[in-house]
Amino acid sequence: MPTFPHPWPHDGRPNASRRSFLQRAGLLSIVGSAAPWALSLSAMAEAAAATAQDYKALVCVFLYGGNDYANTLVPYDLASHNAQYALRSNLRIERDALAPLLLTPRQGLDGGRQYALAPGLEPLVPLFHGGQMAVLLNVGTLVQPTTLAQYQARSVPLPPKLFSHNDQQSYWQAASPEGATSGWGGRMGDLFAAANGNATFTSIGVSGNAVYLSGQNTAQYQVTSSGPVAVNALRRPLLGSTTGAAVLQALMTGPRSHVLENEYVRVCQRSLDANAQLSAALANVNLATAFPAGNSLADQLKMVARLIAAHSALGAKRQVFFVSLGGFDNHDSLLKVHPGLLAQVGSAMAAFYQATQELGVAGQVTSFTASDFGRTLVSNSDGSDHGWGSMHFVLGGAVQGAQFYGKPPVIASGGPDDVGQGRLLPALAVDQYAATLASWLGVSASDQALVLPHLGHYSQRNLGFMA
Repeated sequence: MPTFPHPWPHDGRPNASRRSFLQRAGLLSIVGSAAPWALSLSAMAEAAAATAQDYKALVCVFLYGGNDYANTLVPYDLASHNAQYALRSNLRIERDALAPLLLTPRQGLDGGRQYALAPGLEPLVPLFHGGQMAVLLNVGTLVQPTTLAQYQARSVPLPPKLFSHNDQQSYWQAASPEGATSGWGGRMGDLFAAANGNATFTSIGVSGNAVYLSGQNTAQYQVTSSGPVAVNALRRPLLGSTTGAAVLQALMTGPRSHVLENEYVRVCQRSLDANAQLSAALANVNLATAFPAGNSLADQLKMVARLIAAHSALGAKRQVFFVSLGGFDNHDSLLKVHPGLLAQVGSAMAAFYQATQELGVAGQVTSFTASDFGRTLVSNSDGSDHGWGSMHFVLGGAVQGAQFYGKPPVIASGGPDDVGQGRLLPALAVDQYAATLASWLGVSASDQALVLPHLGHYSQRNLGFMA
């Protein structure tokens, strides 16, 4: 049963048929000046349904707290390694430890630049070299392409409240400040919901509420790592009474005369029906892939793999998923905490890819990382502060892997890519990152403007990392 938005603890995470189209159009007619936009979105959902004959899924892996980019994708060539750790000597990872994790792309980087994955990410190395993983360099939130001079002069619009956890989480997931009601994952769901046998299973979260999954029409469906959340009082006698359970059932699903009560009943019934359908579908799913134990991200991704395995039973053609791992707000103890977090990410994402291979859908499922922001290159005692641009990974059988996308930033405090303390001015926008994924999922170029409202500012909208 879906749950409602709720505040999070402070750990870096954030506090169809023609008939269905006409119903949505009637409801949307009350939104006044926004109606033409909203109605066009609903209309395009109907058109998108006709094109979604195969199955595809996107899985967002969000690292809450702001992942430290410099100790995730580590400069390996001697000059770059020395330059980085001259600025963060107390966070140093020795080149000897990095040698087995050196990434050798199909096309080398200019100037002999080399990168290695940090210790803990060993399971991802063979996937990169096998062509199933790509690395994006210096991605972050932007409103439009921005130069350092424009940033310093504040002569172009900038994302609101830069370096703030909640605001940048929202801007990453929704292209809007904190308080946004829809995200780009959910807006893609809007376009494809009508293609699914049950629109409820279009956008699914396994780690609580996330604006990324909410659409204008599509509601996110939430499950736990163990599966759908049942109303236990309906599954067994309530306070020892079968009559009590029946009364509760009637209260939740019985017809009402008041329009708001009736809507509540409709939502409850939809939730109970979805719970029953999903529970039955998952009961027939068995995975041989071994996911690492004691790893919450792996538990979430295992559930996503099971949901994907059940997509035919659920009638799903297009799905977007959201999983997350917190703890990346490492202002201190970075060398103690960060490697363990990366080890969870590396082993979980590698196991998930193996599961998609087992299910025969590796080319139809793409996972990708995201985070609030990167961090400062200049260390803060034994940690790092809030930054901006960061490095990210895309993984799946349709990825044009064994390659870096973007330009390596200059490693220098006060350099041409630094807005202060080694905070990277993003060279690639989240909008471009998202548009490339949306295009692969099947969102047309004309519809992408509905999903990503700032995309029109960019001449290059597809970064080329998806087949």
